Amino acid sequence: MKNEVFVGEGMKYVKEHYPELYKIIVDLNNEVYTGKVLDYKTQKLIAIAITAASGDERATKKQMSSGISELGITKEEIFDALKVVLLTSGMPSFIKAVRILNEL
Repeated sequence: MKNEVFVGEGMKYVKEHYPELYKIIVDLNNEVYTGKVLDYKTQKLIAIAITAASGDERATKKQMSSGISELGITKEEIFDALKVVLLTSGMPSFIKAVRILNEL
């Protein structure tokens, strides 16, 4: 995610205790989210689908929330990405993600 906002409490620890590694992670993050070929909104929808497919509810909620608030991604756009999760990762991951989306 842009602007050094990372999902996970562990990143605070890394930033405080391993600043060199944290800088590398920030640089990698900035290189990934360039928007050169795929715009940032599309990249965010991919990130939402990946976290949903993994079944990580906390990360899925954070990805969805930031996509909605930062980029104006609609629930319909997210649902479209979640349909790919249904096809590729199955019903349990899909249903969890739809529940999270509905709660937002």
